[in-house]
Amino acid sequence: MRGSFWAFMSVFIFLLVVTPIYWLLSHEIVGTVALTMSALLCLMISWYLRVTSKSIGPTLEDRPDATIAEGAGVIGFFPPSSIWPFWCALAAGVFVLGPVFGWWLSLLGGAVGIWALSGWIYQYYVGDYKH
Repeated sequence: MRGSFWAFMSVFIFLLVVTPIYWLLSHEIVGTVALTMSALLCLMISWYLRVTSKSIGPTLEDRPDATIAEGAGVIGFFPPSSIWPFWCALAAGVFVLGPVFGWWLSLLGGAVGIWALSGWIYQYYVGDYKH
């Protein structure tokens, strides 16, 4: 995590240097605010990584003597296939197009979205991939 900490901290320092220069050369408020917020977000992430690295100790990425075999193992569970993300995206599209074509379409998209999200959440409680 120390490598990640220093990566975000270096971006923060870069943005800290670039933001006043940008403001002095352009006098644009939106770009200056965007650079400032980006710097603060990098600072927030680097602070989190620093606090977390102190509490969990060095990770494999931090150790120079670590081997690839030490990092082997189960990474996590990944679903083989699912149709539910498609239905969620379709419902979101219908919901967003509702104000353009008619509010009733948003109601239909919301109802289909609730159904699709429920199916996505409970997909491992029924069918072939039941736990």
